[in-house]
Amino acid sequence: MTIMTEFQQKITALLPNSELRMNELMAKHTSFRIGGPAEVMAFPKSTEELGEILKLSAFLDCKPAILGAGTNILAPDAGLPGLTICLKDGLNTMEQLDDTHIRVGAGVSMARLATFAANSGLSGLEFAHGIPGSVGGGVYMNAGAYGGEICQVCTQVKVMDMEGNVHTYTGEQMDFGYRHSRLEDDGGIVVEATFCLTPKSTEEIRSLMQDLMTRRRNSQPLDMPSAGSAFKRPVGGYAAALIEQAGLKGYRAGNAAISEKHAGFAVNLGGATAEDVKNLLRDVSDRVFENTGIRLEPEVRIW
Repeated sequence: MTIMTEFQQKITALLPNSELRMNELMAKHTSFRIGGPAEVMAFPKSTEELGEILKLSAFLDCKPAILGAGTNILAPDAGLPGLTICLKDGLNTMEQLDDTHIRVGAGVSMARLATFAANSGLSGLEFAHGIPGSVGGGVYMNAGAYGGEICQVCTQVKVMDMEGNVHTYTGEQMDFGYRHSRLEDDGGIVVEATFCLTPKSTEEIRSLMQDLMTRRRNSQPLDMPSAGSAFKRPVGGYAAALIEQAGLKGYRAGNAAISEKHAGFAVNLGGATAEDVKNLLRDVSDRVFENTGIRLEPEVRIW
């Protein structure tokens, strides 16, 4: 029988109706398949339940870690003490408001949102079909691919602060930039977003989505655990090109490596640790800086 920690006992007693898992491996919830046990992981099913959990966290003076689909996260090998809140699949509402607008919960996957838009004959989210993360994470970091970005179509965002209060921001107020929004500076959790799209034939939309997906499969190591692009795009160049020019395609640190297929990806070869990945990212950044004077910054969020 596993003995519960004092925190686990306390939060279990205070949240009897919430789905809670003790010592849940982060590796099960990150696309890198890396990460030790979270002391307590909560899975709220609604905005209201999320608010209750956050208010309790504030009462207990415990700042929770917020996890979406885990596709841009490097979780620590030692795991996380305290509370981790997983929103994936929980806040999963999705509705078409009128001829051009869709409102969607933060736990919905980007791929599911793009498919919903396509089936509704609404264009503008085709780029999102191959992005593996959730809407909440996508809005938080202004995700993008193939010339498309969340900021181009996101018109309103509902954000919950760490005390459980909800605030509404327009797209302009979100201060979107390259892989950035105001939430990176101010904090807060995306709980819902509204997108303004353009009517178009479903056939045309699906054709473009298929084309982009084919391009992804042909160029990216989708068959290996990774967190997508390892580094942000530097000013005046592309991370993958700089890494390849430095002769680092296939470069390995422990069981983590730069992909042989796409130099912009760090991959888990099997059994990689968070330390392996951090060492890999550091080594690559240092080598590229020595060669070019350009310092690559991780796009992966290192917890």
